[in-house]
Amino acid sequence: MQRIVNIIVIFMLATLAAPAFADNPAGALGNCLVDNLNGKERKNLAKWIFLAIAAHPDIKTYSSASPADIQQSDQFVGKLITRLLTVNCPAELKKAHAADPQAVKKAFGLVGRVAMQELMANQNVTQALTNYAKYADLAKIDKILNGK
Repeated sequence: MQRIVNIIVIFMLATLAAPAFADNPAGALGNCLVDNLNGKERKNLAKWIFLAIAAHPDIKTYSSASPADIQQSDQFVGKLITRLLTVNCPAELKKAHAADPQAVKKAFGLVGRVAMQELMANQNVTQALTNYAKYADLAKIDKILNGK
């Protein structure tokens, strides 16, 4: 049973950690962006993503973020993106944009996955992701998987 729980969590983590491939300009840009982020910046990006998701009316009541918290996070990300694109990766940006107008969006998809991976690797988060197993009927799932 625990194997099923672990497989589901590993799948979710692997999905978030999917690598970009540098054999295309968007992949090269994504790799450059990720290579120029430190752990604190990844966590702050994940916080920014969380705050953006928390703006949804159905989720908003679960967040205690103040407007000042949100503004601070927006400012951090604005400065970070400016640095990444204009200081760390300008050649990759120019080449990727010339090859594909969606390249920047694709590259930042990788950045978002890496930022979330930073949080998902935390033991408390991993534990929270397995708490559902207390309420799932793992025997039924196991029966389908193993034909028993």
